[in-house]
Amino acid sequence: MFQILYHPSVLREDFPHLNRNIKERLKAAIEHRLTRAPEDYGKPLRGELQSLWSLRVGDYRVVYRIDREEVKIIQIAHRRDAYEAGILEARRRGWL
Repeated sequence: MFQILYHPSVLREDFPHLNRNIKERLKAAIEHRLTRAPEDYGKPLRGELQSLWSLRVGDYRVVYRIDREEVKIIQIAHRRDAYEAGILEARRRGWL
């Protein structure tokens, strides 16, 4: 089983802007999918984001990195914002 680690910015900046229903869906998806098989449920990203993965939860994307038995959640964003800002955000948060 994988341990889930949230970057502090995810908890401070990403989660507070979401409504309760979306938060519950995201937390359930992370708990049920990423703790068990993050490579099976996620999609590997390409280009400059090739070390990262993305989990689709409705219109939202959970961007994460798999490191041994840890899944590091880097960003949670609406799909329109997740990838264009993803490179800068991952670098800013120090996980790329």
